[in-house]
Amino acid sequence: MNNFMFHEYLKKLNINLIKNSNKEIVISTSGTTGKKKSIAQPNGKIKIANKIAREVQMITQNSKVYTVCSLGHAAGLLAQTLPALEVKATVFIESFNPFVWIKNIKNFTHNHLTPRMAKAIIKTKSWKDLNLEGKIITCGSEGVPAFLINKFVEKGCTFIVNWGMTEIGPIAINETIKPSDAKVEDLKIGKKTLTLMGNKVFSETKIIQDELHVKGDICVYEEWFATGDIVKLENKRFWFHSRKNEFRCDNLRHN
Repeated sequence: MNNFMFHEYLKKLNINLIKNSNKEIVISTSGTTGKKKSIAQPNGKIKIANKIAREVQMITQNSKVYTVCSLGHAAGLLAQTLPALEVKATVFIESFNPFVWIKNIKNFTHNHLTPRMAKAIIKTKSWKDLNLEGKIITCGSEGVPAFLINKFVEKGCTFIVNWGMTEIGPIAINETIKPSDAKVEDLKIGKKTLTLMGNKVFSETKIIQDELHVKGDICVYEEWFATGDIVKLENKRFWFHSRKNEFRCDNLRHN
């Protein structure tokens, strides 16, 4: 899909991807992390974020990206699609269907899934015979449980756990797990299970009263941004607890 076809596709889906008076791209958030809003993406931020996304996910001109996340969602648009198009890689976009995904993934090198999509895929009958050798699967937008990571890695793929938002990233905190690596385990704190966010960070970070704050070149704001995500930094890895409006305990700082 070339750039012209891509923008025509966006128009067809009525996706809000426009340039404002400052020639910035304006994207409407999906609402998964709070109230829906429109956020301007400065060109400089996008170019830096695209470069990081390609480096982390090993996207090159020869890559074949299979986009199944909604382009109205930051992950669908910013995680792989725009970074790939910028270097003229092949990008194929269609609505997600777990049965179609199983059939088509063999034709591509890269794919981004939400955890809900990944769970739907492993429930299909064809999952048991699926070979994902050589594929790079990135997963994020909400907590990614360890069992899901391990299921995909067992199929031979390189699995990248990713955290980002429309305001930051989208490839902001992540970790790459390969078939040769040890199995991933969730972090248990009391009765709460925290899921892996990653050990590589591409912005400044600080945790204030358990809430993650970020700042840097891949953030749309110049000052510190309070993400609303409750996290823990343990053994040089970030772990996701919950959204701030879901936070109901105060013992994250006590093991």
